Amino acid sequence: MTRSTLPIWRRIEFTVLLAALTVGGGIWGFVELLEVARDKTAHSFDTRILLAFRTPGDPSDPIGPGWVEEAMRDLTALGSTAILLFIVVTVLLYLLLDGKRRAALFILLAVAGGQVLSSFLKLGVERPRPDLVSHMAEVYTLSFPSGHAMLSAVTYLTLGSLMAHILQRRTLKIYVLSVAVIATLLVGISRVYLGVHWPTDVLAGWCAGTAWAMLCWLIAHGLQSSRARPLD
Repeated sequence: MTRSTLPIWRRIEFTVLLAALTVGGGIWGFVELLEVARDKTAHSFDTRILLAFRTPGDPSDPIGPGWVEEAMRDLTALGSTAILLFIVVTVLLYLLLDGKRRAALFILLAVAGGQVLSSFLKLGVERPRPDLVSHMAEVYTLSFPSGHAMLSAVTYLTLGSLMAHILQRRTLKIYVLSVAVIATLLVGISRVYLGVHWPTDVLAGWCAGTAWAMLCWLIAHGLQSSRARPLD
């Protein structure tokens, strides 16, 4: 029996199926969290977690010593526009110097498209920032979804998944993806710790950003499987 005559569920690669399920799960999760964000009263899930990061009885004092608060400010900067732009430009220049112009173009379009999507989604829900605790960082926009969480997921996970697609060694693939996931998680956690986002804002950002990153990976995989091999 040739591959073309196999049942469709046997022809689909496990990684492709997993990526497709991740896209669907991310979209579903975002839609569910969207309903929570539209509620005028804070969800108990949000308030419990937000207060868990503060000293009992003093919502203005984050838990842990002073250096933890400073570390969280440093970590949250990993999701700032300036840092993400620097990382993307650095990767693009590396790919261009390595002769991978098509890969550079694809990554540019993928990350830029994700940032446009993030801006569009943020305009859809006018959810105010948490007023339950004091803010440990300056904020200027609406709360849902977390721009830092989504843009870090879009950037780190898109770069990580596409770079892993290019790399040959399995250990390097795992390393790159692990760094991307850890960076995304740390940025989101820092936003809740600093009191500038409800936890559901961050979860929504992760859902949307992960769905976008996996969608880009699926597109890259489909193109790479063709004879054109555009990521070389």
